[in-house]
Amino acid sequence: MRPTSKNLRRTATAHAVSTPQLSGTWQLAIMTGTLLGCVGSGWRESAADDSAYEAAVAKWQADFELKVLPILESKCLDCHQGEESSGEFDLAPAISGESAIDFALLWDRVATRVRLNEMPPPGSPGLSDPEKGTLHRWFDARPGRDLCSQLATDETKSWYRGHVMSRRLTRTEYNYMIAELFGVDLRPADRFPADGSGGEGFDTVGDSLFTSPIHLESYLRSADSVVETVLTDLPPEADSPTSVGWNRWIDPAADLQAPELLRDAISRFATEAWRRPITTEELDRLVELARQASQHQPESPLAGLRQAFKAVLVSPHFLFIVETPPGPDGVQPLTHHQVATRLALFLWSSLPDAPLRELAAQGRLHDPPVLREQVRRMLQDPRSRGLAESFGLQWLELRDFDTRVSLDAEQFPEFDAELAQLMQEEAVRVVQRVFAEDRSLLELIDSPQTPMTKRLASHYQLPWPAGTDEHDWEMVDVGNRRRGGVVTLGAVLASTSYPLRTSPVLRGQWVLQQVLGGRVPPPPEGIPALDESEDHTTRPQTLRQRLEQHRTDASCASCHDRMDPLGFGLENYDALGRWRNQDAGLPVDASGQLPSGEQFDGPEQLKELLLKRRDEFLKHLSRKMMGYALGRDLNEFDQCILDRTQERLASDDYRASLLIEEIVTSYPFLHRFYKLTGQEQP
Repeated sequence: MRPTSKNLRRTATAHAVSTPQLSGTWQLAIMTGTLLGCVGSGWRESAADDSAYEAAVAKWQADFELKVLPILESKCLDCHQGEESSGEFDLAPAISGESAIDFALLWDRVATRVRLNEMPPPGSPGLSDPEKGTLHRWFDARPGRDLCSQLATDETKSWYRGHVMSRRLTRTEYNYMIAELFGVDLRPADRFPADGSGGEGFDTVGDSLFTSPIHLESYLRSADSVVETVLTDLPPEADSPTSVGWNRWIDPAADLQAPELLRDAISRFATEAWRRPITTEELDRLVELARQASQHQPESPLAGLRQAFKAVLVSPHFLFIVETPPGPDGVQPLTHHQVATRLALFLWSSLPDAPLRELAAQGRLHDPPVLREQVRRMLQDPRSRGLAESFGLQWLELRDFDTRVSLDAEQFPEFDAELAQLMQEEAVRVVQRVFAEDRSLLELIDSPQTPMTKRLASHYQLPWPAGTDEHDWEMVDVGNRRRGGVVTLGAVLASTSYPLRTSPVLRGQWVLQQVLGGRVPPPPEGIPALDESEDHTTRPQTLRQRLEQHRTDASCASCHDRMDPLGFGLENYDALGRWRNQDAGLPVDASGQLPSGEQFDGPEQLKELLLKRRDEFLKHLSRKMMGYALGRDLNEFDQCILDRTQERLASDDYRASLLIEEIVTSYPFLHRFYKLTGQEQP
């Protein structure tokens, strides 16, 4: 019996986020705030819309049963059904007309693979042209609601994936916020436990950001260390790194213990750190805490201010992103201060600045023209580095590259800590430049220039501008297109290599997944690794020749035929990303042919192929960026936003700001789904 939508559906229960019972110093320091879990109820369509949609679904389901299912049964289900399914697809739950509509995203992925001639794989019964036409027409005719102004809720989506959980700050966000508040890059969060990732693969997803006792201890130590470092009783020297933060909150010529000045400094600091106006009650508590600290340390003029600032930094209002509902449960707009916070976290991984706070106070951050103007302003600000560092490094799988990648020290003695840090910084600057200068997103694949220091230029055998300081970063012309873009970054090439050699498989998998958005399942059990023990000195073989012998197993070919050619296109780069023409004394063969029949030779032609598949790249990049911004999985309710983004990018030279603008003006970015359980209070 085929599965149906009724027995496939599940109902997810949203759980409130609660704050554990705390005692001692922690209770005294927090003083304010209760962390709320936020989920909500759904929307209803009109009866007319429902009727038209149901009629379209009925026809689509009937076409599936009559026209599509026979093709699947004859050409697909032998390999793609049940626990032993080949590749990434198990079609069993979706092979009835009734259930097909519930697996729309699965059919989208199948459609992409069929159009690229990657399914069925070589050696399997192929699809005739009429069969392909039938499948394409059915894929393209999928009924769709106008979901651009909707959110997934537990009523409109049975397997609920539309909520945004309250969450703590990531390590990157914590570091940037401390630097913004005190004007000095102390990076205290580098010593915090590592962040997890979820959703579309980012650490901005609430259900992956657990808060442990170690985190709480780290927050206390960090607040104490940062405040004691910056707010010394004596003003620091004018050129001291801490002078900016000291002078920002303190007037050296004033009475440092004057009640009105103390109250003003605490109010300004808490308002900025908590990303919203502070209430009178909250301010009174912080001022009282400062007064008591001053009484205990009368010899220290700043004792009270330091204690109040520490309390602000260990409060949930600073440490957590909590979007409390403004009214009853349901889908509701965010407050303007919450929108300001979302914008700042998205584009800067930091705090809203004065212009954002002012627009929030004026109630103008739901106005699309205002949002678009702020996007352009914020991307041009140096703080947009936060987007490149947080989103960029996670998208490229280069976070912690400088400490994670380990190449053999004997074979690659040049790979030291400085070079690793420069390679990672190069990746950040490549991404930041595209967004900060509003360049075409296609320059992430192929760019005529790339940022370099003298050491990197020497490493890549590129010319260095005469008379330029060797430690400065300069834009260098790449000329022959062997550099430029993310695919040929040294950090990418090194991170997709083994300690002793390159790996076309890892590199091809990286290009397929991170650039084109393809999915690669884990390898089957029992497949042996490439034999590294054979002596190739008497009978030299390139790595390509050894891999072609290794992957003769038909069960491996379906994936390797998609990945390996992409990786072979990068074989002119060694494990350190340096250009080479030979491997094991033999000429490098960097040619490749994909299952679609597309052929290329070398990285220049590989980039051309990727540019031809720009729709796949932009669709994937948009999805990743939106998942990062929202901090959750995406679903079919978000597809409308992605489709609209693709259209606008194609009509306006793929400018980077357009991608950001479409996300921040979208319904999901400006609204949230709340559901109160009876314990929370709005």
